[in-house]
Amino acid sequence: MFLRLSKCNLACKVETHGFDCDTEFESGRWMTPAEILAEFRQLSSACDWVVLTGGEPALQVDRELIDALHEAGYKLAIETNGSLEIPEGVDWITVSPKVAEHAVRQRRANEVKYVRGYGQAIPKTVVEADHYLLSPAFEGMEVDPRALDWCIRLCKENPPWRLSVQQHKLWRVR
Repeated sequence: MFLRLSKCNLACKVETHGFDCDTEFESGRWMTPAEILAEFRQLSSACDWVVLTGGEPALQVDRELIDALHEAGYKLAIETNGSLEIPEGVDWITVSPKVAEHAVRQRRANEVKYVRGYGQAIPKTVVEADHYLLSPAFEGMEVDPRALDWCIRLCKENPPWRLSVQQHKLWRVR
């Protein structure tokens, strides 16, 4: 399950980050942990992982939500830009920096993921991780074919980096 949270402390633009922010911030609604769990139960009883994403989920994820999701049997993953501290209790941390490396506060993660547009190099990461991923920039819901080819090339030339494609966009699931 994806729990997409609306707020973000950054404003990614193609001019500064190589891609525009793909999060739609206007249609969100406030929900309690109980309301979130009720919605999850309606959607699927087979999922046991919740991915907290955004926006920047570290702005809103708190102990109450973490405890409620764990008590309901979910494991928690978070995809963060790394600029804020992650609350304890998250089972899997993905840091996807959108800022200069000196601004990244989360220095350890399970994985690091960079979104790359065509021609963008792999930054020297300050985050120690088990897995290192490159994801091609999308234009809306369409993968930029040049960015995809570029990321494949970077992965071939730079082990241990691996390709990560936002499959939900390929499947047109928002």
